[in-house]
Amino acid sequence: MGVTKMAGIGRKLVQAWVGYGPRFMPFADAASADLPLSRLLRLSLFQVSVGMALVLLVGTLNRVMIVELNVPASLVGLMVALPIVFAPFRALIGFRSDNHRSELGWRRVPYMWQGTLLQFGGLAIMPFALLVLAGAGNAADAPVWIGRAAAALAFLLVGAGMHMTQTVGLALATDLAPPEAQPKVVGLMYVMLLLGMIGSALIFGAVLADFAPGKLVQVIQGAALATMILNVVALWKQEPRRPRRGAPLPAAGPSFGEAWAQFSQGSHAIRRLTVIGLGTMAFSMSEILLEPYGGQILNLTVASTTRLTAAFAFGGLLGFALASRVLSRGTDPYRLAGLGALLGVPGFAGVILSAPLAAPMLFVACTMLIGLGAGLFGHGTLTATMNQAPRAQVGLALGAWGAVQATAAGVAIAASGVIRDVAAAVAARGSAAPGIADELRGYTTVYAVEILLLLVTLVVMLPLFRRDQAQAGVEHALPEDP
Repeated sequence: MGVTKMAGIGRKLVQAWVGYGPRFMPFADAASADLPLSRLLRLSLFQVSVGMALVLLVGTLNRVMIVELNVPASLVGLMVALPIVFAPFRALIGFRSDNHRSELGWRRVPYMWQGTLLQFGGLAIMPFALLVLAGAGNAADAPVWIGRAAAALAFLLVGAGMHMTQTVGLALATDLAPPEAQPKVVGLMYVMLLLGMIGSALIFGAVLADFAPGKLVQVIQGAALATMILNVVALWKQEPRRPRRGAPLPAAGPSFGEAWAQFSQGSHAIRRLTVIGLGTMAFSMSEILLEPYGGQILNLTVASTTRLTAAFAFGGLLGFALASRVLSRGTDPYRLAGLGALLGVPGFAGVILSAPLAAPMLFVACTMLIGLGAGLFGHGTLTATMNQAPRAQVGLALGAWGAVQATAAGVAIAASGVIRDVAAAVAARGSAAPGIADELRGYTTVYAVEILLLLVTLVVMLPLFRRDQAQAGVEHALPEDP
């Protein structure tokens, strides 16, 4: 009798969670009868692998290369920015996957599989390339150019794989979802990206608490294996085969130039892309500098600074969750993006103040605030892009958004390392005893530039803000209107 009663209580608890869970899980209402939440979450595993790679590139590796391996920050910035070589091709990749004709009937799967292989290959050779680049251990006698060439190839492969996998994966998720749920589905994909970054940052930080080159090799190799497993599981039986083998192939669609002209028409098309680029640059310049800043200026350990990436990602997760709730009530996505840009200003100001105040907790809190602002800005611009994308150009729209964002982020990351080194060198030239104060000058110069870029972004966004709710309703009814 007691067992039956407990079973009844258990069923009631499950029913209560099913009923109330979507209220507390971000984007849980993105599921539908044809796309249940379990299948949607499985598909989103490709974003976990991308998040893991991002933590390595802009979090763990840049700190280790600059502080532990003594690689110049300018060289690190250029290495991390190398993936931008492929970023402009995201729009083309999305367009190709929109119109791909295959005997097997798949449009998205071939591109996702190619991206997975590229990402795996880059991670497989990366740890040894980095050790040769830094001249660690037995690699001390290797020619310098070998280390640089191998590291550049590794970063290029990982970047190309991430861009291809993410662009086509988001397009596939949008294909599977009903039109009214597409922005929420894409939002869920980015929540999983942030969760992947948080989990990876915590795991990498724990493993590298006592840093050693051998542990770094194991971490990157483990990430390569996890990438392959996660992406295979994510892809399994997701995309329907249309048409099946032997059926006539669909007719060829418009050329990329024609499709791009249709997508970019309108008086505000260039302004929209400019806003995405400026805002992304403002939030991205500090990505390779926050962890070295914590290590060199605030004397934080490798484990502690790696957890900063988790704090940034957690702030971004809060931003996406908040944005989902607000946007579902009809809020203008550009106003939400503007709020995110505005929150970044005190965030970077607090990071600058954390050094003279010797306040590591302020540094962590402001890092989370920057993540919150970046999440609001990213979700706002992404939702606006999705609202204006024709059904037949989902891949192109997501590719254009990703191309501008990734290119701007890469340029910002490369520029930040150079600005930091130049500003520190200028400060040291006029100092009688060069030291930490000169290094601090280099970091704060970059953060000040980011604040300026955020303010410029807000000015450029002003014409995009909707004036009243009636205008918002008209623009929602006409998604192709700029």
